[in-house]
Amino acid sequence: MDLELRHLRCLVAVVDTGTFTDAAIELGVSQAAVSRNLLALEGRLGVRLLHRTSRSVTPTTAGVQVLARARQILNDVDELVAEATTGHRRLRIGHAWSAMGRHTAEFQRRWATEHPEIELQLIRTNTSTGGLAEGLCDLAVVRTHIDLRRFAHTTVAQERRYCALPADDPLARKRTVTLDQLRDRVLVIDRRTGSTTADLWPEEARPRIEYTHDVDDWLSAIASGRCVGVTPQATTTQYRRDGVVYRPLRDAPPVDVHLIWHRQDPHPATQAAVDLLSGLYQESKSSTS
Repeated sequence: MDLELRHLRCLVAVVDTGTFTDAAIELGVSQAAVSRNLLALEGRLGVRLLHRTSRSVTPTTAGVQVLARARQILNDVDELVAEATTGHRRLRIGHAWSAMGRHTAEFQRRWATEHPEIELQLIRTNTSTGGLAEGLCDLAVVRTHIDLRRFAHTTVAQERRYCALPADDPLARKRTVTLDQLRDRVLVIDRRTGSTTADLWPEEARPRIEYTHDVDDWLSAIASGRCVGVTPQATTTQYRRDGVVYRPLRDAPPVDVHLIWHRQDPHPATQAAVDLLSGLYQESKSSTS
């Protein structure tokens, strides 16, 4: 006999209500069905789960352990059903570091106003696809290389690169910085999710490299005075840290900002998200022109 969810539901209902009769009423089945399910569950597990008296029903020691796992399993199943049935009423946008940068809050506000029927969730995950490949989101904001064989995408904007410096660094006193001024420094790079590589410099003039895998570690390495960093403009608004200042890199190429999603069965709200984010970047570009 296979263990079935109805067996677990009966166990939980009997313990929660205190009687087989009340459990049957709650579950909408007969008292005999509740008894059969409990006996079947005990037979499948080979242990007694309940102490039964004329006045009370209480779990045995084994029953307490099985009850805890049963609650967890039933909760997971309920969440799975909710996820499957409400997927199009929620839009999950993943990102590795900086979401939409300075447009993040405005994107959230406008989405809530324009699409109140679709809950927006921003999910930060430290992977190169912002959680898309891992199934954690419906689309993702990325600023790294895209595998066009796996994902559909659109480029919504370009962002200027900035240099992240220790606050007491001599270069922090300058309004802008050049790549050549960083050639003798130690550059900290997130090679999994970052947008910076040594290829920004000529081969004979590249800085020394130190690697990290998390934005907080990246910031700590810079604040310590040991390293400098290069990053898109979005980081400068999303991650302010005591001991770290940002200065524009005047001779570095911009970073492409992409929205990516699965080619097969994209979320119905994908185009709405593309249009909103593209519009926000275009508005900011127009206001600074």
